Amino acid sequence: MSSTAREWREIPGRYNLKGSKCPECGKVFFPKRSMCPLCRRASIGKMIEYKVERKGTVYTYSVVYDVPEANKRMKPYVVGMIRTDDDILLTAQIVDVDPENVEIGMRVQAVLRKIDDDGPSGVIHYGFKFAPCE
Repeated sequence: MSSTAREWREIPGRYNLKGSKCPECGKVFFPKRSMCPLCRRASIGKMIEYKVERKGTVYTYSVVYDVPEANKRMKPYVVGMIRTDDDILLTAQIVDVDPENVEIGMRVQAVLRKIDDDGPSGVIHYGFKFAPCE
């Protein structure tokens, strides 16, 4: 069961691809961190919000055929590692393309899509996925 407060706290990161940047060493993290694991104490309370680029390329991917019952309507689906134009490597579902047409190096962009819903309460959870660039 998810908490409503947690849900609202996570919205900026899920909707806007927000990460953080260490002012000490310049390393960028996604998702957001409150402390740099390299600079440790020197970065506490100093991390800068960083808006990750919404376009990038498929670094690698996998087509998922065997899925849990909750995801049966989606199968098969593609999960990929995307290298954004600002060199951040992140994992996301690749949508709006037939799985057999996904290729390493393919240009993609972040899109907002439904992730799931909360059963009887009907709360719909949205987040980012990646689709081929137009």
